[in-house]
Amino acid sequence: MKKLVFIFLFLVSFQSKAQLENIYGTLLAYMTGSFSSEAQSKADSNFYDIRLHMVDIQMGNESGNWLYVEQAMGSAQDKPYRQRVYQVVEIALGIYESRVYEFENPLQYAGGWNDASKLSNLTFDKLILRDGCTITLKYEHELVGDININRFVGSTGATSCPSSLRGASYATSEVVITDEQLLSWDRGWDANGKQVWGAETGGYIFVKTTE
Repeated sequence: MKKLVFIFLFLVSFQSKAQLENIYGTLLAYMTGSFSSEAQSKADSNFYDIRLHMVDIQMGNESGNWLYVEQAMGSAQDKPYRQRVYQVVEIALGIYESRVYEFENPLQYAGGWNDASKLSNLTFDKLILRDGCTITLKYEHELVGDININRFVGSTGATSCPSSLRGASYATSEVVITDEQLLSWDRGWDANGKQVWGAETGGYIFVKTTE
């Protein structure tokens, strides 16, 4: 961990103190909003037009920042196929965890990203932690010419996230988050390490459409 923190400090040593203090807020700003993979689906038939929404929610006195997440096909946005709650926590300088929670009867909360009243009954006691599926994110920064490039790169553990979907034994998620897009590559693997679901050629590119 000490070596990792040293590398991080070296990478961002030329940034101002104010910028460094706001990294956590930058991550939350990048994650919050509406996203679409429509452009990718039109360019590559291996990908679907999917809409992703993440909005801030309150979770009582629980620590960290919380996001309600909905994912649906572009042609059926009123019927999301994935609904989650993420708890985003800063665990070290430039290192964050996005802890993933599920909940029962998710469709009763469908559309909650656009109508907060639908989430009024979604409380902490109803959340079920997906143990082993936390995504650890690390902040990266580089200066290209006069342009500052900030991104957050992360993944689940190699085999820690259980999954039984389509014969899978475990799942992996890899994520790259910038101010303009979110790249997400979710895959399922059987006990022998053979991929059984998920995109095969690369991750979904979700372009940010609203803040």
